[in-house]
Amino acid sequence: HSVVRNALFCLETAAEKENHVYTKALMAYAFALAGKEDKRKALLGSLEKEAVKKDGSVHWQRPGKEPEVDLPYYRYRAPSAEVEMTAYVLLAHLTTQPAPSQEELSFASLIAKWISGQQNPNGGFSSTQ
Repeated sequence: HSVVRNALFCLETAAEKENHVYTKALMAYAFALAGKEDKRKALLGSLEKEAVKKDGSVHWQRPGKEPEVDLPYYRYRAPSAEVEMTAYVLLAHLTTQPAPSQEELSFASLIAKWISGQQNPNGGFSSTQ
């Protein structure tokens, strides 16, 4: 459809500009769904440079965010927007044709580890998103 083609053109144009990490995560997933492998890989490469790699896991956070407080008996939970954007990056890694490479699956497991660590005691997250 011309509407989808025009939307993809709009996203491709926007991807050439400097974007917020959240926007890059959404676009990487959109390009993955559209089968635009070169754009997906380029955005994932850019996102990997901004990743927070800590304690054997990987996630993304907003630029300029205050560092998390390390207190005894306190488990930090990230804001819902950070869980959401990290989940979009995970989806972008796993949504590729014909299938994700072993390297992508290994990296995706580090992302999934962080996301699962954000669950509350009831198995949910801080937001319904």
